[in-house]
Amino acid sequence: MNYTNLFKIALRAIMANKMRSFLTALGIIIGVASVITMLAIGQGSKRSIQANIAEMGSNMIMIHPGADMRGGVRQDPSAMQTLKLSDYESLRDECNYIKGISPVVSSSGQFIYGNNNTQSTLYGVNREYLDIRQLSVSDGDMFTDQDIKAGAKVCILGQTVVDYLFPDGSDPVGRVVRFNTIPFRVIGVLKKKGYNSMGMDQDDLVLAPYTTVMKRILAQTYLSEIQASAITEDVTDKATAEMTTILRRNHKLKDATDTTQGDDDDFNIRSQEELSSMMNSTTDMMTILLGCVAGISLIVGGIGIMNIMYVSVTERTREIGLRMSVGARGVDILNQFLIEAIMLSVTGGIIGVLLGIGASYAVKMFAHWPIYIELWSIIMSFAVCTFTGVFFGWYPAKKAARLDPIEAIRYE
Repeated sequence: MNYTNLFKIALRAIMANKMRSFLTALGIIIGVASVITMLAIGQGSKRSIQANIAEMGSNMIMIHPGADMRGGVRQDPSAMQTLKLSDYESLRDECNYIKGISPVVSSSGQFIYGNNNTQSTLYGVNREYLDIRQLSVSDGDMFTDQDIKAGAKVCILGQTVVDYLFPDGSDPVGRVVRFNTIPFRVIGVLKKKGYNSMGMDQDDLVLAPYTTVMKRILAQTYLSEIQASAITEDVTDKATAEMTTILRRNHKLKDATDTTQGDDDDFNIRSQEELSSMMNSTTDMMTILLGCVAGISLIVGGIGIMNIMYVSVTERTREIGLRMSVGARGVDILNQFLIEAIMLSVTGGIIGVLLGIGASYAVKMFAHWPIYIELWSIIMSFAVCTFTGVFFGWYPAKKAARLDPIEAIRYE
C-alpha cells in the first residue's frame, strides 16, 4: 500500500467520526494556543521592561557613597561624605569609556507658586545629566555653564510639578517659584516621560545647577551621587572598572598584596546593565514557567490521542485482520494508524497556532498587556505537537501492526 492510499484511509476514518476526532485534537489545540499565548505575554513583558530601562538610560552608571562602620554601627550610605567634587572632576578628565558624567545632589521639599504647592525633589546636576537620563527640554532652555559657575537660582520643572503649580495651563517659563523659602526662576520645562516599569513618576522632579543646590540649599561640599553614561553598552564593564581604579586612587585605598588584605571600596558602582540582566533573568524564568504550565496541555492532548487511537484500534480489529489477510504488512498497518494520529495532531496544531495568535492579540486589546509573538514559539509549539502525535500514536499503531490476522478476523 502506498502512502497516498494510507492517507486517504486515515482521512476517511477521521471524517467518519468528526466529533470524536475534534475532541481528540482539542487537547492539542488548547495546548498549542496556550503555549503561544503565554510565551507572547512573557516576551512582551520582557521587551516592555527593556524599553523602560532603555528610557532611563540603558548604559547609565551610578556611583553612590558606600556604607561605613562607626563604633560598631553601620552608617546610612546617604550620610557618607566619600564622594567629592574632585572625584567627579577626575572621572570626567580621565575616563576613556564614558561620554557624559554629572554630579548629583538632591533635596526634597515643597515647591510653591501663588496659592499652589506640591512636594517634589530638587536635583542639582550639570548639563550632561539630560543626555545621561535621556531627558529633553520641551519648552524654554537648559541652564548654561555660566549658571553653574555662578550658582544661579534657575530651574527646569518636570511636567508633574508644572501640572500642580500651574493647573490653569499657563506657561511657567519666566515665572518665579519657591523651593521652601528660596526663589527659583523657571527657565524650562522637561518633556513628559510618564511612569517607568517600577511605577515611579519620571516627571516628578526639578533640575537646577548642582552648585546652587550644594551652596544655597544643602550647604555641603560632598556629592550624593555621580551618574555617567558609557559610550556603548558593550563597554559598560570597562567603564566601571576604570572608574573603580580612579576612585580607589583618589580615596587612597590600598590594594591587596600577597601578604596584606586590601581596603574595601567606600563607594558602590551600579549600572543599568546589571538591572537589565536581573530583570531579564526574572522575566525569562517567568516565561519558561508559563510555557511549561501551558505545555502540560500538550501532554494531556497527547494522552487523549493515545486513548482514542486505542479505541480506534479496538473498533477496527476485524478491518485490520482483513487487510492483513489480503497482503497488508505490519508496517502498512503501523503507518495507517500513525498517519491518522499525525493528521489529528498537525490539524490541531494549525488550529492551535491560529487560536494562539488570536488570543495573544485579544489579550493585548482587552487587557492592555504588552505581547510579542516570537517565530520560534510558533515553530516550537507546532513541532512539539507533531512529535506528540507521533509519540502517543506510535504505541497503539504498533499494537495494531502486531495483531494476528486470524485472531483479528474472529474478533467480536
